[in-house]
Amino acid sequence: MPKLVDHDQRRAELARVVWEVISRDGIEGATVRKIAERAGVSVGGLRHYFDSQRGLLLFAAKAMIDKVTGRIAEHLRGDLPGRDRARLILEELLPLDADRRVDVDVWLACLMRSRSDESLAELRALGLPGERHICRLAVAYLCAQPSPEHIGDQLPDARLERQVVRLHTFVDGLALQVAMYPQEFPVGEVRRLLDEELATLLFDGPSPWSSVADGRRSRIRTNRGECGSEDV
Repeated sequence: MPKLVDHDQRRAELARVVWEVISRDGIEGATVRKIAERAGVSVGGLRHYFDSQRGLLLFAAKAMIDKVTGRIAEHLRGDLPGRDRARLILEELLPLDADRRVDVDVWLACLMRSRSDESLAELRALGLPGERHICRLAVAYLCAQPSPEHIGDQLPDARLERQVVRLHTFVDGLALQVAMYPQEFPVGEVRRLLDEELATLLFDGPSPWSSVADGRRSRIRTNRGECGSEDV
């Protein structure tokens, strides 16, 4: 009898090989020949699934997005306090272990390539609103607010939307620095930085205390179920 091939499983295996090659050799190193060699198939066999390197890269990038989205969905289903849930979903965007380091390497490489390769422009279009939605979920959980149901849905309070943008900028910057300089960012330090940022997002203002009037009164940051609450 002819050997049955699970084509979906085979595509998933090829995607994993692409992720590994991009993480190790960069996106320019992810040639059809090298992918075929690492996957143990012929170039012709690889072209049975993907007719070009661009098609292979796009599939692998989308598969990586689906993988990360799946992990985030697991955290959303869990019964967790808001702050813990916010931290866990944001950690999925950071290179905190071997799998997530590969995810971030692939994502950054594909985003950079998309600036000059229109075949990957779809990824660039998905990236900003997708990550922004994750940050909106995190802010909503932190502040005990209703979660947005769909990508693009904004939080009802403009102050919270500003916090979303701030958080998104922080997480993107942290992910980039950790990916580029891993020796400078042990896992414990990355988590500490994230926890500190989440703590500041619970409140308005650039610092824990803001001088007012006679210089003796201050705004004291407190969390009373809503971001930006204050005692004076």
